Amino acid sequence: MVARMHQLWKQRKVLIVTLLVVAGSGVVLGAVRLGRRSPSLPTLEVKRGEFLDSLQFRGEVKALKSVTMSAPAEAGDLQIIKIVPEGTIVKPGDVVVEFDKTKTEQDLAQYRSTLKSAEAEIEQAHAQARLAVEEDTTALLKARFEVETAKLEASKQEIVSHIEGEEAKLKVADAEQKLREAEQKLKSDQALNSSTVDTKKQASKKASFDAQRAEHALTHMSLLAPSPGTISLLQHWAGAGMATYKPGDRAWPGAALAVLPDASTLRISARVDETERGRLALRQPVTVQLDAIPDRQFTGHIEQISAIATLDFNSGWPLARNFILDIVLDQTDPRFKPGISAQLTVLVDRVPDALTIPVQALFRKSGQDIVYLWHGTQFEPRVVEVARRSGDRILIAKGLQPGEKVALLDPSPREQ
Repeated sequence: MVARMHQLWKQRKVLIVTLLVVAGSGVVLGAVRLGRRSPSLPTLEVKRGEFLDSLQFRGEVKALKSVTMSAPAEAGDLQIIKIVPEGTIVKPGDVVVEFDKTKTEQDLAQYRSTLKSAEAEIEQAHAQARLAVEEDTTALLKARFEVETAKLEASKQEIVSHIEGEEAKLKVADAEQKLREAEQKLKSDQALNSSTVDTKKQASKKASFDAQRAEHALTHMSLLAPSPGTISLLQHWAGAGMATYKPGDRAWPGAALAVLPDASTLRISARVDETERGRLALRQPVTVQLDAIPDRQFTGHIEQISAIATLDFNSGWPLARNFILDIVLDQTDPRFKPGISAQLTVLVDRVPDALTIPVQALFRKSGQDIVYLWHGTQFEPRVVEVARRSGDRILIAKGLQPGEKVALLDPSPREQ
């Protein structure tokens, strides 16, 4: 019995020791696991690398030179029967707009008929003038003869009676009066005939001008592209609002229908704030992403910066003052056309071997720049000194070391 109790006591001691060992191992394992606990928030390891200091702003494609294609000014009201769609790429000589010629052809036929009638009337007026001059000349010669005859009769007063002499003098006066009337009539008819002929000539000139204008209009019933490029249709009031021209629309004389920009003069124009102007210079490289051409990225450089700041009337009230940039692209694309918006990035500086973090890892607390470092089992705040900001990256001057992990979300309202 005593041996049995002694054996049970030994077994109990072994069991207690075993339990103590197992319990100790669990504590150690728990401590190790606790020390190696992963952060509950996304983090990023701080590393050194190249920091690209850049400026970003919006711009718009503009053409320094462009050709405006307008309806003929001599053709009156016109109807469009054909017009190329917006954005069509054309070559020199391609038909861009075609108008209905029916009305102009009818007008031309009428003007030509009027011209022929006017020319016939001029010939008739010349013939009537010649006839009138001949009649007046004959009457003038007859009047002169009668004057000479009357003077001859009056010269006989010395050998005839006094009464017959006086009658002869009266006949001379009457003949001279008729001569003056004949001379005056000749001058008057000549002036009248000349005026009539001039009037007919003016009518002929007007008919000739109208015919030439209609002929010129007919040659412009098809508007041809003067140079290669991409067509941009202009808008007009269509009753319910503004709309681009389409087949069937009517156009008044001289109406601007489309614009063909000179592809060699396409530039990107942008406005930059006065605070950013000092960091820009001519020939600086620019990366361009056009909104309408998302499948391709372009490069270029700053060609011109305005000398003075001007008011930006699109900035809202109060109006801002900023500088205008002109950017030239190194590549071209047939899809370029004025009005396309662009996102511009100008590289102003490169900092090698820099310590950077993303913008979402920096927090502003109590007027200080804070990052949250993962230290063992929790996040700890640390004040850092920011050197520069550019896009989505921040250059850190002091407060961080390579290899440290920073939180990408603010852990302060969460359980650490």
